[in-house]
Amino acid sequence: MITEQQISDFERDGAVLLKGVFNDWIEGAQQAIEENKANPSWRERTYNPEDGSSPFFQDYCVWNQFDGYRSLVADSPMGAIAAKLMRSKKARIFHDHILVKEPGNSIVTPWHQDSPYYLVEGEQTVSFWVPLDPIPRERTIEYVATSHSWGKNFKPKRFDGTDLFEGDTSETVPDVDANRDSLNILGWEMEPGDAVAFSFRTLHGAPANASPSRRRVISARWVGDDAKFVKRPGNTSPAFPELEYEDGAPFGGEDFPVLYPR
Repeated sequence: MITEQQISDFERDGAVLLKGVFNDWIEGAQQAIEENKANPSWRERTYNPEDGSSPFFQDYCVWNQFDGYRSLVADSPMGAIAAKLMRSKKARIFHDHILVKEPGNSIVTPWHQDSPYYLVEGEQTVSFWVPLDPIPRERTIEYVATSHSWGKNFKPKRFDGTDLFEGDTSETVPDVDANRDSLNILGWEMEPGDAVAFSFRTLHGAPANASPSRRRVISARWVGDDAKFVKRPGNTSPAFPELEYEDGAPFGGEDFPVLYPR
């Protein structure tokens, strides 16, 4: 399912393309998207652009609520691939993120890292970005190669540009678009069933969807053996308001089951 070269590329660049690894789970996931949109969770967040263009639907932590999502996360080889990429004995699901940019949506996903938003930290992390529609290179998600190894946690911001944590004095994300010529920007044309695997610390962003086609994506985030809880100066994204935990404690609990090995 995955080669040593792909693992090495992931470790070096912080992102790697995996072709066709989830082909058998796409139809069910597509059905689950429609079920989810009709029955969103309390974490649902839909951005309706001020220019009147089509919406950007998002939901979180719903992988175990719809059969198509559950099958992709728990029945596919995703957990096994996650463990291999992380060089971890086990793979624990952290959460999923559903992202649907409808045709003509004008919202750009800004450059950011995922790690500073989360209540978990570790060296062994991986996200899978799984498109359910064909995506050409000009509309695909992009990554700054090696940015996961810069040793920095950039200030997390909401997609509307406001700070996630009040009074956060962390370094802001650099202007990637103004410095594209000096950075190694990774991005790939993708088909349903493909995936990009990337580190929580890798800078990434995605363009608007000005096309007449939908851009449906499921992103599933996993952690490995060294994961620990971390206290942030405010509500994390996604939020777990009922969860009690100690800073630095081993990461776990019923919300975050180990799915590999069984």
